[in-house]
Amino acid sequence: MRHRILGGTGISVSEFALGAMMFGSWGNTDEEEGVRTIRLALDAGINLVDTADIYGDGGSERIVGRAIRGRRDDVVLATKFHSPMGPDANHRGNSRRWIARAVEGSLRRLDTDHIDLYQVHRIDPDTDIDETLSALSDLVRSGKVRAVGTSNFPADQIVEAQWVSERRGHVRFRSEQPQYSALARSVETHVLPTAQRHGMGVLPWGPLGAGWLTGREIRPGVGRAVLEQRKFDLSVPENAAKAKAVAELRKVAADAGLSPAHLALAFVQSHPAVTSVLLGPRTPGQLTDLLGAAGVELDDEVLDRIDAIVPPGVDLNRADHHWVPQSLTDPSLRRRRTAPRREA
Repeated sequence: MRHRILGGTGISVSEFALGAMMFGSWGNTDEEEGVRTIRLALDAGINLVDTADIYGDGGSERIVGRAIRGRRDDVVLATKFHSPMGPDANHRGNSRRWIARAVEGSLRRLDTDHIDLYQVHRIDPDTDIDETLSALSDLVRSGKVRAVGTSNFPADQIVEAQWVSERRGHVRFRSEQPQYSALARSVETHVLPTAQRHGMGVLPWGPLGAGWLTGREIRPGVGRAVLEQRKFDLSVPENAAKAKAVAELRKVAADAGLSPAHLALAFVQSHPAVTSVLLGPRTPGQLTDLLGAAGVELDDEVLDRIDAIVPPGVDLNRADHHWVPQSLTDPSLRRRRTAPRREA
């Protein structure tokens, strides 16, 4: 399996990474099978394993910790913080207070003394980015964290964070983890070029479009369809458009002699900004199938056909995105307040 350097850190990572979101209560509740899947990935040459504290309420981290025991030095271990880990309002977000506590929880669940890549899972409009970077810098200097990155950050926030790091002498974000697939291409407009300009590694998640691009029939109540039902309702026009595109992409894959899943993974790999693509299998069998895409390269003719089906920079269903700016969700942020009119 090919390797690339992650964002100028000198850390070599495999072209595919193992995303562990589906191990635990969010996906496969068979812990032993999760451990086997992770070890299968390591045996196949994957060295980057990515998880998050929120996945399965910490269950994914515990399974990963078990699976890599005895092989820790061979694993580039990545996890994330930000999402709520309990009802307390301070047990979430990107504040120094929460980061200091969150990292200890992740280290304990992962059964390790350091995290190779500690990522901010979402932006936090209530916390100054200077505060977040200052806390992360202290973690790097303490040795608990080796490098830091972001996930689902828009391009303007990536630039602001780089600017703050330079001006304030903080460690800088070395990677970004965006959603990216042949069905969700908006990151090609700004996020991927911005990451390239700042020398950041890119670790795309969702390359199979939450199951749409696997080539298998999506069944309600199974896998990702349980967590994100809105993505699979064909009565929604945008999802109907995805179904049409998937049918056309299957023809492209067949003509190229590839499975739909391998075409989808190779498409994401083809972007020059991409460092390593996250695979999110639930079982060893699914992982074995996906690993067959290692080394697959698409020629310009195939990429042109994909562009004709889903144009560059286009998301067929914008509702698929997990993060929407507060400026869009909070009407008060886009409506000028005027004084109430006085009666004559």
